This record gives sequence, structure tokens and C-alpha cells, in this order.
Amino acid sequence: MDLAPLLIQLVSGAVGGNAAGGLLKNLSLGTIGNSIVGILGGGLGGQLLGMLGIASGAGDGSMEVGNIVGSIASGGVGGGALLAIIGAVRKAMAK
Repeated sequence: MDLAPLLIQLVSGAVGGNAAGGLLKNLSLGTIGNSIVGILGGGLGGQLLGMLGIASGAGDGSMEVGNIVGSIASGGVGGGALLAIIGAVRKAMAK
């Protein structure tokens, strides 16, 4: 098993989590929180989208340009989405 696509998804998840935290300031968990949630979301989102075939080759382990772009996109989207979900739940629980 090649770990490069997973590492790409984790790093892009951290970037996606921080980007979402920057855009959605009311849902932000701080830089470290955004990064941790983004990493988790990037890994989960990248793997799920890869298994569903939505992200081009995101789960098959090959290192072609399209697969790398798919891993980056799916990791970033997963990281941003999980941050938005957790941020919204946290905000609702604080009320």
C-alpha cells in the first residue's frame, strides 16, 4: 500500500480545515483545532470519496497527476466539511 495519497489527503485536509475556519470565522476552532479536525476530515473524506469513485483515483494509490489532484481536492473538501460540521455542533451546544 502506498501512503503518498493518504499523506496528500491529510495535508490538504489540514489546509481545507484552516481555509474553512478562515472563511467561517464563527465556526473556527483556532489554528490547531482547525488543523486537527481538517486532518481527520481529509483522511476520512479522501478515503470515502475515493471508495465512491467521486474523486478520480483518490483511493487507488497510484501517483498520476489526476489522482494527486483528486487526493488534494477530496482531502481539502473533507477537512473543510468536517470543520463546518463540528464548528456548527460546537456553536449549537454553546447556546
